[in-house]
Amino acid sequence: MSTAFSGYKRRVARILEKAGAEIGDVIQITRENDVIEGILIPRSGSNDAKHVTVKLSNGYNIGVRITPKTKIKKVGTGPKPAFTRPPLPKQSMDLPKVVIVSTGGTISSRVDYRTGGVRPALTANDLYSVVPELSEIAVVDTDVISNLFSENVTVKHWRKMAAVIAKHIKKGLAGIVVAHGTDTMGYSAAALSFALQNLPVPVIVVGSQRSADRPSSDAATNLIGAVRAAAYAPFAEVAVAMHETASDETIIFHRGTKTRKCHTSRRDAFRSINTSPLARMKNGQIEMLLESYRKRGAYSKLILKPNFNEKVALIKFHPSIDPNIIEWYVSESYKGIILEGTGLGHVGRYCFSKIRDAIKNSIVVGMTSQCLWGRISMNVYNQGRDLLALGVIPLDDMLPETALVKLMWILGQTDDVEEAKSLLSMNLADEFSRRTRIGETA
Repeated sequence: MSTAFSGYKRRVARILEKAGAEIGDVIQITRENDVIEGILIPRSGSNDAKHVTVKLSNGYNIGVRITPKTKIKKVGTGPKPAFTRPPLPKQSMDLPKVVIVSTGGTISSRVDYRTGGVRPALTANDLYSVVPELSEIAVVDTDVISNLFSENVTVKHWRKMAAVIAKHIKKGLAGIVVAHGTDTMGYSAAALSFALQNLPVPVIVVGSQRSADRPSSDAATNLIGAVRAAAYAPFAEVAVAMHETASDETIIFHRGTKTRKCHTSRRDAFRSINTSPLARMKNGQIEMLLESYRKRGAYSKLILKPNFNEKVALIKFHPSIDPNIIEWYVSESYKGIILEGTGLGHVGRYCFSKIRDAIKNSIVVGMTSQCLWGRISMNVYNQGRDLLALGVIPLDDMLPETALVKLMWILGQTDDVEEAKSLLSMNLADEFSRRTRIGETA
């Protein structure tokens, strides 16, 4: 069957062929008393052979079930769905040099006309060409190292990101932008915060909640903010750049070790937890919001430490959790466990014996809280004090996901359990806040 019927099979493909309709044509579907008109768009090859998908005039895609009584008629010839890359804008070579490292995600995505969803498709070059404003901010080069949605990013990708970023920084660039999916962006930002030490320039991790070819996309404004920060911001840290509010007025920069995605779809999904954001961009101007930060150029020599040990687990405590889960990690030769406990840092007493066994087997065990704001205090109740006596390490106000990444990184640097415990308690990349503000919620 011709590729003109991409994704359509058997009887439906034959009906379309008989009507002389190809992908991109306007068709009219008559089914009993319903008449539906729209542009014929491809279907995924894994879909059934009983439906036709059309894009309606209002922009929505619908699937129409085809029955023996259904009639399809071609009523017009439309443009075939395609993405055409705009030409790259001219650049002024006097501007600061920035590299956009593309890993994938929604910011690197476009609509998939087979399904109406989004898929990784745009390279970093595409991002630059569709946001010509970047040419007025910096001389932008690009480096595509993967094309993944962020749920597919693993420890091996963190290693590669860190190595590629270090390679570019050593060329004397003004800064680096990392295009990344938002779902696990907090994990990657934390990983880069530990792997890239003594940064001389900013590393800005940026994503978007909506793909670049959607009218409500935040991709362009986020990318503009990220490139401007990479080129001109006074700080030299790993930061996450996203919308501060639902509007396009400001871009906020969160420290890589202190941010979490707190909403599934809002453009202002990210929040700085137990600290203020690092900086804000409004009307093209960058304002620092924290007095203490690593200054650009203050550390002249980058230190790359990209090794991570994957044998670390994050266990979220819940009522009636099976303590044998901990035993399984021991049997699988895990080296570290981060507990996401309740409140001030607690788990059920019925878990204590398994935790004791894990620690006796030289597994480093740290405690964080399921609560977003505030810090743990394991000396308040007997339950917490008993966990401390077992050897569980309190991790103050560190985010559970940051604690996981940090322990992976620590155990990638050392096999010495006591050294690992000591490093886990140290503030290496501002993962601990010095204090929690009363009423802190963002």
